[in-house]
Amino acid sequence: MNPILINVPEEFETERLFIRIPRPGDGKAVYQAMCASMKELVPWMPFAQKEQTEEETEINIREAHIRFLQRDDLRMLAFLKETGELVCSTGLHRMDWDVPKFEIGYWTDTRFCGNGYTTEVVEGLANFAFNKLNAKRVEVRCDAKNIRSLAIPERLGFKLEGTLRNDDVSVDGSELRDTLIYASTTPVKNEDL
Repeated sequence: MNPILINVPEEFETERLFIRIPRPGDGKAVYQAMCASMKELVPWMPFAQKEQTEEETEINIREAHIRFLQRDDLRMLAFLKETGELVCSTGLHRMDWDVPKFEIGYWTDTRFCGNGYTTEVVEGLANFAFNKLNAKRVEVRCDAKNIRSLAIPERLGFKLEGTLRNDDVSVDGSELRDTLIYASTTPVKNEDL
């Protein structure tokens, strides 16, 4: 089946968050989150290696919206239910609809770190993939040096399946990095609860 025919819900909720497809106009909130978090994003995220404008961010959001509709990439944004503030940019990436399997990516606005929101987002997105998209596998891949990022799949009970040694180059191009591959084949639960 052509993936564009797959019905993918455009939004869902977790206990504290409303998670949905990016929409035109979201660029301003994403831009503000990026600006507030740049120091934390620069070591890990390729997009943070160059300064972006609010207009470029809005273009990126609109392109993400289109890719979602085409089923090429399922980027989503997480907002606090209580205030509507953007907390996290996330999504299901590197999909293989034949399996089906997905990789979760995420970054969180630094102003909201330390409250468990990222864990809640990843748990919600993994279970969304299993329950709504019939996923057979969900992965989280992260740089072995990114301690905060790798704590999320560990907290959720993903299994560390392997380390890809010298798999990638650091975002600044200065050194080779190892990639950790965490995976789950069943819905996940925050083990800290």
